[in-house]
Amino acid sequence: MKQSYKGRFTPQNKSKYVGNVDNIIYRSLLERRFMQYCDRNPNIQYWGSEEIIIPYYNPADKKYHRYFPDFILKTVKGEKFVVEIKPHRKLSPPSIPKRQSQRYLNEAFDYVRNKSKFSAAEKWCEDKGCKFVIMTEKHLNAY
Repeated sequence: MKQSYKGRFTPQNKSKYVGNVDNIIYRSLLERRFMQYCDRNPNIQYWGSEEIIIPYYNPADKKYHRYFPDFILKTVKGEKFVVEIKPHRKLSPPSIPKRQSQRYLNEAFDYVRNKSKFSAAEKWCEDKGCKFVIMTEKHLNAY
């Protein structure tokens, strides 16, 4: 049976979820794994998926956009986090090929967009007294 990379998540601990528990969407298996972790972890007081909006400027297209970070959460110790889930390969600029391809241009645009989003999220979190964290498969494979 093939696993879907997109789907709906139904938490076991619905009272821990901030937002509409009937509309929790994961867009990757990494996101689903993190949802399971948040739902089952007794040290997480509450969590939500794509529940906040952070405005950011993308220098690649010279426009303002809205960024919906993957997760927000609060621990039982009172620590608050904004969490982005990304494959590790998306955190480094793409290698410059001998010939520019559309794939390279798309990857370069994505990299610039992500850097802009992450910078805006760090500033937003600093202003709100929480921490911004990027997690990859290297972090999530431990769960």
